[in-house]
Amino acid sequence: MRFKQQTIIVTGSGYGLGKAVALAFAREGGNVVLAARSRDKLAAVADELRALGTRPLVAVTDLARPADVEAMVTQTLATYGGIDVLVNNSGIAGPTALARDITADEWNEVIDVNLNGAFYCCKHCCGPMIEARRGVMINVGSVAGRFGYPRRTPYAASKWGLIGLNHSLAEELGEFGIRVNAVLPGPILGERIKNVIRDRAAAEGRTYEYVEKAFTRMLALKRMPTEEEVAELVLFLASDAARSITGQAYQVDGGQRMQ
Repeated sequence: MRFKQQTIIVTGSGYGLGKAVALAFAREGGNVVLAARSRDKLAAVADELRALGTRPLVAVTDLARPADVEAMVTQTLATYGGIDVLVNNSGIAGPTALARDITADEWNEVIDVNLNGAFYCCKHCCGPMIEARRGVMINVGSVAGRFGYPRRTPYAASKWGLIGLNHSLAEELGEFGIRVNAVLPGPILGERIKNVIRDRAAAEGRTYEYVEKAFTRMLALKRMPTEEEVAELVLFLASDAARSITGQAYQVDGGQRMQ
């Protein structure tokens, strides 16, 4: 029960990796704030967390709106009195297209959710964490934040920016006992990678099976990590076992991009 009575905000927690992270914290005793745009999805996850004996808070939040994020943090403080961990997991895949064919609206939507939303969350969680002289921020990025990613320019740009945000905040907040790290998944088994493969297959005129095999061939382990495996790294970085780790970005990609 590493997180008993701790308060953890997990954005994008209505499904996929965010849901897996929320459940993992709840199993360790944490009270999880579920933040995303879909009330129905969040309500379903909240029921699963209550079954584990925790007190989740559902906070319907559009992360692209600074006022929504501020309200979510205010609601969290009113309910639990503090914030121990922030997991910036929300993100959208955006278009699969050549950069010259991407519209301004498509670009702005990806940056607003993937990068600006994470910044707003960090900004509004800084005050309570500084006051407590402790806290953990974990930014869920992507291996696309370290390498070029053709046909996914807005997504890759947002993830590169997230690593810059991560490292800068680690420098700013370390003196207050606040640690800031990033987790960079590669392709993860789940609904999102299925959509990515489908869109790439359509853009390249190939079959779904061909693209799926191409993704797997890139991995040294020849299999995609699961959402639960990525969640385990998030929990480790949030725990006291990682109390001397900050300003780092860890890949969980099955050996897709080895440095």
